[in-house]
Amino acid sequence: MLLGSHLRRLREARGITREAAGYSIRASESKISRMELGRVSFKTRDVEDLLTLYGINDEAERNALLSLAREANVAGWWHSYSDVLPNWFPTYVGLEGAASLIRAYEVQFVHGLLQTEAYARAVVGRGMKGASPADIDRRVALRMERQKYLLSTGGPEFHVVLDEAALRRPYGDREVMRGQLQHLIEISERSNVRLQIMPFGFGGHSGESGAFTILSFPESDLSDVIFLEQLTSALYLDKAEDVTQYETAMKELQQDSPGPDESRDLLRGLLQLS
Repeated sequence: MLLGSHLRRLREARGITREAAGYSIRASESKISRMELGRVSFKTRDVEDLLTLYGINDEAERNALLSLAREANVAGWWHSYSDVLPNWFPTYVGLEGAASLIRAYEVQFVHGLLQTEAYARAVVGRGMKGASPADIDRRVALRMERQKYLLSTGGPEFHVVLDEAALRRPYGDREVMRGQLQHLIEISERSNVRLQIMPFGFGGHSGESGAFTILSFPESDLSDVIFLEQLTSALYLDKAEDVTQYETAMKELQQDSPGPDESRDLLRGLLQLS
């Protein structure tokens, strides 16, 4: 994505259309669009040709961007789990790992970054009916690996609003749910985690369209990305008008939900009832 944004900026500065850029590397306009959005891998020759087209002749600048292209093509750690993942999900894991701020609203279940292993196993088992125990184990292992980034030194800021429905809908037995609620109480004390609960009692709210995640990155060149998971695919939105609407919805959810301290009290109350 970082390389793609650089290439887009260079192309626009020269007033070159995507169609013309595509022609120069024997590709289509849509291929240039996907490259600039970071959705496809980069061939070194294509990047070299584009840099020449964009008038980048300084050797140091060319080498820096070509080095970035080589780094962009290195497979992430999560690719070893690709056999048990839907083909659209590795993209999300890569974006999540690059984000400096993750904001999310969940209504169906606890967000994957906050799930205990037992709760994750219950969720994955429900979603992968007919899968072998080994495949379920690998999917759960991936989820636990993703959490290590959140808990690591220098991990991202994670702001999440959980609908009360996600906490009252049981996955696993009573002990699994109790363990999950206790885990939420504990992890919400971390300095980089802001957890809020949207209670039933509030009524209708700005999360009416369902769960979503907003990913923000440390590089100023990169726009925020909205992730929307669907039954058989996912959407990645980065147009300014889309991002603005989801950011507004997120702000309203945060404003309308009890704060982190009050939300911990809600979690403790649910734990006592479970």
